[in-house]
Amino acid sequence: MEQSIEKKRFLKKISIISTFGGLLFGYDTGVINGALSFMTRPDQLNLTPLTEGLVTSALLFGAAFGAVFGGHLSDKYGRKTIIRLLAIIFFFATIGCSISPNSSVIIVCRFILGLAVGGASVIVPTFLGEMAPKNKRGSVVSQNEFMIVTGQLLAYVFNAILGNIFNNPGIWRYMIVIATIPAVILWFGMLVVPETPRWLAANGKDSKALEVLKKLREETEAESELEEIQKNIEEEKHLERVTFKDLCTPWIRRLILIGSGMAIILQAIGINVMMYYGTTILEQSGFGVKGALIANVGNGCMSVIAAFVYMKFLANRFRRRTMLLCGCTGTTLSMLGITIIGHVLGGSVLLPYLVIILTMIFLAFFQGNIGPVMWLVLSEIFPIKLRGLGMGICTFFVWIANFFVGFLFPILLATFGISGAFTVFIVIGVIAWIYTYKFVPETFNKSLEELQESFRNYKTKNFDVSSRD
Repeated sequence: MEQSIEKKRFLKKISIISTFGGLLFGYDTGVINGALSFMTRPDQLNLTPLTEGLVTSALLFGAAFGAVFGGHLSDKYGRKTIIRLLAIIFFFATIGCSISPNSSVIIVCRFILGLAVGGASVIVPTFLGEMAPKNKRGSVVSQNEFMIVTGQLLAYVFNAILGNIFNNPGIWRYMIVIATIPAVILWFGMLVVPETPRWLAANGKDSKALEVLKKLREETEAESELEEIQKNIEEEKHLERVTFKDLCTPWIRRLILIGSGMAIILQAIGINVMMYYGTTILEQSGFGVKGALIANVGNGCMSVIAAFVYMKFLANRFRRRTMLLCGCTGTTLSMLGITIIGHVLGGSVLLPYLVIILTMIFLAFFQGNIGPVMWLVLSEIFPIKLRGLGMGICTFFVWIANFFVGFLFPILLATFGISGAFTVFIVIGVIAWIYTYKFVPETFNKSLEELQESFRNYKTKNFDVSSRD
């Protein structure tokens, strides 16, 4: 009994330390939400709608490349090593952003910061997925999503406190530099975290892999899982050199296309409109700057609550596809509600309060369904030798989708207003629901090796990746 408790504590320690990468991901994407209101001022960076979009989306563009190269590097050098490297990039790029003298410099620094954000978005879920036992994988991997939204909430809280207490237009620099603290914690914390057993076994370090597994599982379970991993590795020897040429294999190409499509569609429904421009949307609907900063904390709280509920109560109980379809329904209806009240109640004192309620409902459905489930499914569907690369490619498309959303939204908002801009995301939401229903595989309660065997033989076994079983 005591050993079992010790193993749970060890897994918890690993998940908390590694998900500081998710916390940084969340803070660095969320801090811009409040900082933009100060950056745009003439005595600061004097941003136009175009440069505002570039400052926001430069991080997303960098994240697209960080996702691809980060995943590939983690396959070669190990998940742990690359996470520590990302911590260094987080630290110095954050410093660069906070001292930027003009929009050009901060765009470059945000791009570099995005490399770390993209890398973390791929490697941390992969790291957690390879550490967790299959019956707890849903809740363990979803801890990263919980830490992401916690980071965003912390950004909103610090934005609100600093923006309301200090009457200083340059306060955005202090909002940004706070992110150096979790970067330091991540770097030192990863010194006491082991490499994943799957990566160790894939690189010929079976004894070390078993040693790590025994710290996380009962002895017989650890030995059985290592045998399963070794069998899977033996079957994939033809993929010894992981390159893009491996995507010519039909079943792998099929998974890449499914994963990439899911990544694009489920991110393009508008989550990062809320994450990056929540304060701007609330200002447009009728709040003042300080009021919008405070109201936006409500969005952050809802995101954390929804992610917590999923992690603790839903992750290991409900099928992945069901959760995704529920999330797409809720987010699309929320966008529809915002569009309708924008038309009907334009200029009304009720408008800003109804908008904040509907954005919170949107976030509840996304962070409690779509966000954690999407990353979980992506972490599950690829074989060991291609897991980093496969996650990297799919996450590249996550960030490319986010880049276009982040870049175009200020222009859409300035041109068409809230209602017109949100109509685009209603259409995307409908497409996302249809795509999920037709193509997204069900991975609930299956080991990574079982999934790989099923996907590899989907033709000979008449395996349908959109199976509802």
